[in-house]
Amino acid sequence: MKPKTVLVPLDGSKLAEEALAHAIAFGRDGATLVLVRAAESHATPLTDPTIAQIAAVQEAEVYLATVADRLRRVGVADVETSVQYGGPVDGIADVARTRNVDLIAMSTHGRSGLGRLVLGSVAEGVVRATSTPILLLRPNACVAGEDGLAMSAERRQ
Repeated sequence: MKPKTVLVPLDGSKLAEEALAHAIAFGRDGATLVLVRAAESHATPLTDPTIAQIAAVQEAEVYLATVADRLRRVGVADVETSVQYGGPVDGIADVARTRNVDLIAMSTHGRSGLGRLVLGSVAEGVVRATSTPILLLRPNACVAGEDGLAMSAERRQ
């Protein structure tokens, strides 16, 4: 399978960024990488909810632009970003559908049993919400490279 468009959901965590190591290989091979982040605000009664929403979206935009710049510096020519306001499962599924992506590459905590029941699973939700093929990566499948991007253990050797 040689995907033309690969969606990489990011939430700002190191775990989520581990999927970038695998996405970079697709990007260097000519695929467009679409970085997506769901943004939700958690306004308190003393704050204006609109201002909180705008701040959440702006923070997500800055984060994705920074990651996109890092990807371009390591040889990925075509990187796009998308910020979705709302929950991550719906946001990821919506971008997968509207951008007609060929593959979703994302990290998962790998929880099972009670841990997954209590904390939920974005990965499981995405699997249920879309028919797009998904490359799920467990924790520590990759490690950070010198460029600050995750690198698969195989590439390090």
